[in-house]
Amino acid sequence: MASGDARHDQPCGASLRAGVFALGIRILWFTPAMQPRLAALLMLVVSTWMTTPTAWAGGKAEVKASLTFHMETESSDNPKMIFAQVVSGKAHYFRRMPEITTKDVQSFNPFPSGDSDGYGIAFKLNETAAKRYAAVTNVNQGHWMVAQMNGRVVDAVFIDQTINDGVVVVWQGATLADIKVFDDALPRIGQEGKKKK
Repeated sequence: MASGDARHDQPCGASLRAGVFALGIRILWFTPAMQPRLAALLMLVVSTWMTTPTAWAGGKAEVKASLTFHMETESSDNPKMIFAQVVSGKAHYFRRMPEITTKDVQSFNPFPSGDSDGYGIAFKLNETAAKRYAAVTNVNQGHWMVAQMNGRVVDAVFIDQTINDGVVVVWQGATLADIKVFDDALPRIGQEGKKKK
């Protein structure tokens, strides 16, 4: 008789069946009458486990700081790899793959924008990103670079020289809400070693 078949020689006439799980390991003996209850219990455990992270978060999505810088490219590049943006009244094309991202930023410092009611932000890059930024600005002189902050294009700069100081600046377009998001994610310039509260 196979080990998974019902056995009729059990005490009190109860037929026991081996519960075999996905791995094929015998873990639990139960009667056929217990199968629906066990399935219900398993569904309850799984549904509770799947909804617990949402309960911990209070139903609110965590807002993360997002910053990307994109270099100008040719309109003839692969259309899936570029996007158009109007800069100085003319359409320019930029690479979707950013040159600099939030993970490259070590610290930041906001300042009032001179051209608008908003703010600008200076971002200090880590050592590796600073070297990469110097190389990118050296090779791409005469091209535009756009900054996207928290999902929107906020500024564009024309590259006319190599930037060796490791600081990339968004001159306008930042809001107080953007600054708050970056304050939650990054230290201010000069406070890199201090712990956040």
